[in-house]
Formats: sequence, structure tokens, C-alpha cells
Amino acid sequence: MGLTSAQKDILDKAVSALHTRGFHAQYPEHPSPAIYGETADADGKEAFKALRKKNFDELGQEGASAWIGEEESPYFQAPLGPKYPSFSTEELIARAEKGFHSWRKVALDDRAAVLIDSLERFSKRFFENAYATMHTTGQGYMMAFQASGPHAADRALEAIAAGYDELNRFPSHTQWEKPMGKYNLLVNKEWRAVPKGIGLVIGCSTFPTWNSVPGVYASLITGNSVLVKPHPGAILPMAIVVAEIRNALREAGFNPDACQLAVDVPSNPIALTLAKHPKVKLIDFTGNSAFGSVLEALPKAVFTEKTGVNSIILDSVEDLDKVIQNITFSVALYSGQMCTAPQNFFIPAEGVKTPDGMVSFDEVAQKFADFTNGLVDNPKAGPFVLGAIQNPMTCDRAVNAAKELGGKVWLETRTIVNPIFDTTRTQTPVVIELTSADKDKFSKELFGPIALLIKTKNTEESVALAKELAETHGAISCGAYTTDAAMKEHIADEMSLAATPVSFNLTGQIFVNQNAAFSDYHVTGGNPAGNASFTNPDYVNRRFTWVGIRELA
Repeated sequence: MGLTSAQKDILDKAVSALHTRGFHAQYPEHPSPAIYGETADADGKEAFKALRKKNFDELGQEGASAWIGEEESPYFQAPLGPKYPSFSTEELIARAEKGFHSWRKVALDDRAAVLIDSLERFSKRFFENAYATMHTTGQGYMMAFQASGPHAADRALEAIAAGYDELNRFPSHTQWEKPMGKYNLLVNKEWRAVPKGIGLVIGCSTFPTWNSVPGVYASLITGNSVLVKPHPGAILPMAIVVAEIRNALREAGFNPDACQLAVDVPSNPIALTLAKHPKVKLIDFTGNSAFGSVLEALPKAVFTEKTGVNSIILDSVEDLDKVIQNITFSVALYSGQMCTAPQNFFIPAEGVKTPDGMVSFDEVAQKFADFTNGLVDNPKAGPFVLGAIQNPMTCDRAVNAAKELGGKVWLETRTIVNPIFDTTRTQTPVVIELTSADKDKFSKELFGPIALLIKTKNTEESVALAKELAETHGAISCGAYTTDAAMKEHIADEMSLAATPVSFNLTGQIFVNQNAAFSDYHVTGGNPAGNASFTNPDYVNRRFTWVGIRELA
């Protein structure tokens, strides 16, 4: 079989991008008719509508004991519709075990060819998947298209490339020769990259494909089989991906059970049962810290992305309005339901330095509230930037934040009307002022549209607090604004010690929320926000073991 010339070109460019860390995107991120076809959007919408009316039978996972599914659209606030095949834990494991012993013997180039083929198949369904993502997560259309389609596919390709690169790092054979005086000792040596076994990928409700496909493809490229267990509130986006992986496996003549969809409903969860099964050797998880910590304690190779407390440090700026515009957009984007969204904004009590002099804390806070309102009330932007709230508990958290946290409220949360779906579940950002003495209130993740403006003694205290929170509670992102070179280095050094990446002085159309495949490591694995990183060598190397075999020549 092997790689076709087109597949080899895709893979070579991806491996090169891993090493150069420059911009690389195999799949265009804009839903342009010129790229994807004049009718691609309309066709994708119709395909999504068709999926809502029937059981999702594309997987070819025969013999289901039942068909289940309880997804609800945050836009309709009504059931989504599809049902998925359900199996007992033992049946899933038995099939995955057979799939593993077939897939592990497949040559690396053949594995890479099948997986790249699956991504090419998936790329034909980006629009369909965008609507599936919208109506499970609440993301706006553009984010749903980009994050669940091209960006997810690029992250998957990154994992393929990383695995391929690591598996080719060392020779598989050599003749070892040691001088022994009158003769040389000759030994034929072979090294096998032996996969661990069955992998389990546990997805989240807000970014069902972007957060899941790296683990799926990292395990598959290294020869493991995979059980994909999506969040019960966001199954459809990953069901589409798994269907195309299985189609690619089947067409290439391999056992499609190397990758299976494992679904559940909230009243009968199966994630922990699967995770604890002795045949499951690898676990990828995105979600809350409590469950993530339970998984990390298991005697397995576990890769987690959990919760964190992300900070923005304001010290000095060139243009305050551009800065406020940027950071308020980061808060409003998808209503703060991103693991990289900023929560704590540390601002010195004396204010922020600008070329025109010091701007007081209160002036900064008022600008923050005004710019947030300006975005929210813009009928052409607000509803589509905010999207919908995936979980009603997130709405409750924002509504109750002022009462529970205290402090001065600079901006109340409210609902707005989505012009396309008038039943959309919405909640605009709430902006609350606290002080550095309120550490017990701002030292935990408050998931959703909540912005805390924290008054500190000075920037040094801001940095110390941001570092402490990252070290003790975890952080996935950090933004900082300073025009002082010494302060910039101080922030970079301190946050690096807390294993937290820093984005300096972002304005315009680049935001602290964003991470680019092939260039940005997503989560460092060095603080409590997670123990793994998309995608460093450790992310793939822990999925297989080098085993040596020797024989006298």
C-alpha cells in the first residue's frame, strides 16, 4: 500500500512544520466557496438536517444493544435528534482488542496513509460538521467551522506527523560490531516500536473535535486501537470523524474496529468504567480537574487537559483602546467557554501607563465595560461572537457571580436575542472589580462569561499573583501588556517558571485564546491545568515502547 505521492507531500510538509514551528495549514480555515465549492455550505446544512432525522448508522458498528443519545441544541433548546449504537463495555473492549492486534502489525507508512486519507475524507464534511458543532456546543458558525473542521484536522495531522517523526527517529535494524582483539563480535540488532494497546479518548462538550482528535490520531499512528468516548452533550461532531476513520480503515482492507465510537448518556456514564478496564492502557481526557485527577491517578499512560485560571497582566500600553478592544473580545468570544479564555485581569491600583500619562484603574474598568457593551450590542457581531451557552449551569454561574463574589459590578450580565435562533441560550459577560486581598474568590476557574478586574499594589504583585495561581491551580494561557523591556522579561521569566505561555501586547485580530497547530504547544503539561501538551514528543512517545531483539550474526 504505502503513501501516495500526494500523501507523502502532505506528511513531509507537516513534519517540516513541526521542526520549523512556522505557519502551516493543510486545510484552509475560511469557508470560501472558491476553496470548498459553491454549494458546500448549503450541502453541509442539508446533510446536517438529514442526520437529525435518523439513527447515525454510518459507523458500521453492527450488533448494537441499543440506540441512544440525548444531545440538545443550545440554539433550539430542544433535542438534536440522532441516536448512536450502544454496546456493553466488554463488547467494546473485545472488538478494540481484535482491532489492536490487527492494526499494530500494519506498517508505519500504511498507517499514515490510512489516517491522512481519513482526514481528506473528513475535509469533505467540514460544513456538515460545523452545523453539528454549532448545535451541540453553542459555538458561532465561523468558530464551529474553523475549530471543528480545518483547525481540528490540522491538529490531527500534527499528531500524525509527530508520531511518524518519532517512530522514524532511530533505525529499526543494525549490525553491531565490537572489537574483541583477535576477532570482532557481530550482533544483529532489531528494535520494535511496540504500541501500548487500547486507547480511550474522553471528549468535552465545548470543543468536541479540536480537543479529541490529537489523542485519537496520536494513538492510531503509533499502532494502538482507540475507543472514542465523546461528551454525551456533543457526540455528533466526533461521530462524523470516527465514521470517516472507519471508512478509511475498511477501504484499505483493515479492521475498522481499530477505532470505535463509545457513547453514553448523562444518567449512565461509562467513561470511568472504560478507563479502569485493565485492557485500556492509554487515556486522553479533556474536562474538569476533579475527574481528570482521578484519571491521572490510574496506573496508565494518561494525557489530560483540565481546568486553569488564566490571567491578563496590564502594566503599560501604547494604545489603551486597542488593548481593551482586544481583551474584551477574548472574554466575549464564545461567551468565555474556552479553556484559553482570560478570567483574571490584574491592574495596578495607580492605573495603566500610556504615552499620554497614567490612566486610572476606574477609567480602565469603565472602558472595559463600555467596550464589552459595544461588542455585545453590535447586531452584526455580538450574537455571533457570543454564540450560545452550552450548559445551563454556565448561565447560572454568570448570573450569580456578582452575589457570590461581592465587589463592585462594572457590568451586569444579561441575555440578548440571536437574530437567527430566537430560542438561543445566551448570557453576556459580567465584569466585577475585586482586590488582591480577595484571592480566595479569584483563585478558581469560573467557567463562562465572567471577567474579574483585580486591583493590585503594583505590576510586581500582579505578576506574583498570576504566577502563584498558575502554579497552584493551573493556567493554559496568559496575556501581558507592557512597554518596558525589563518588565517584559520579568513576566516572561516568572510565568515560564509556572509553565505558562505568555502572549505579549496582542492587539488587532490575534487573541490570547488562539493556538496554532504545528507552532503553538497547547497546554505545557507543567502545571495543574494538564499533564500533556499538543503536540510535543512526549505526547506520542508515551504511546509505545522501544523493545530490542538481538541475535549473533
